[in-house]
Amino acid sequence: MNIPIESLNFQMLNVGLAHHDGDWNWKNVVSPFTRVYLVIEGEAKLYLPEETVELKPGCMYIIPAHTVHSYECKGKFSHYYLHFYEGFKKETDIFDFYEFPVEVDADSLDESIFYNMCNRHPEAKLPASDPSSYDTMGKFIDYVHRYNELSLDAKLELRGSILLLFSRFVKHAKARVWTKDKRLAQALNYIHNNIYEEIGIDDLASIACVTKSHFIRLFVKTFGMPPLQYINKKKVERAELLLITEDLPIKEIAYDLGYNDHSYFIRLFKKVTGITPMAYRKNMR
Repeated sequence: MNIPIESLNFQMLNVGLAHHDGDWNWKNVVSPFTRVYLVIEGEAKLYLPEETVELKPGCMYIIPAHTVHSYECKGKFSHYYLHFYEGFKKETDIFDFYEFPVEVDADSLDESIFYNMCNRHPEAKLPASDPSSYDTMGKFIDYVHRYNELSLDAKLELRGSILLLFSRFVKHAKARVWTKDKRLAQALNYIHNNIYEEIGIDDLASIACVTKSHFIRLFVKTFGMPPLQYINKKKVERAELLLITEDLPIKEIAYDLGYNDHSYFIRLFKKVTGITPMAYRKNMR
């Protein structure tokens, strides 16, 4: 299945070059934006839910948004970093459709792209390496506002640079097996396109042209979870972004995402994230 390039609305939050000496050690980091690293010198470890990756010079690494991860660095370590998000109204999540490699080889062009972005946007450098110093609601809003204030030519240049770097990973990405099944592809597109609406399993089964029970079995077999759990997971991810970027009451966010019972939404949010929406917002301030 092909994702229209127009749907990849990547927007830069931060870019810079960082130098560490055993001081890049952070646990259980999770953010609503994607990270890309290009290692220049030294080594470090990246702990992901399903694997541990050795970060080494000459390679680039990608960490999709909402991925829980940790870092470990025991010596000198230098790397370029890029943080970007896909905008508030993304209709598709390319990481759902393709399985991306965590690591790819980098070349001199990739390093030049990072170098130029850093030189042109020194204001986008992180204030500190500790995620708690920049991964907050206030900072996120500041970074989004800063990007929105850029000139059109600067935005186009940044978008092109990000797409070039991202293309290195796309080149080695593999379409998930389910994408060849039009029934599931159409159902998933419907979920993403209607994330702010109440989504019924009956509607999804109808779109897939199968019975409700068959659709649920097919979905569980493919994604490892029932369709309702997947829908709630995606809605909670969108809620996290809204909690960071909008000063809306929890009740209104719940309604905006198709939950008429905001108490249910609060319980659901806590079940998925481990904390309530209010606690999440407070932690991100």
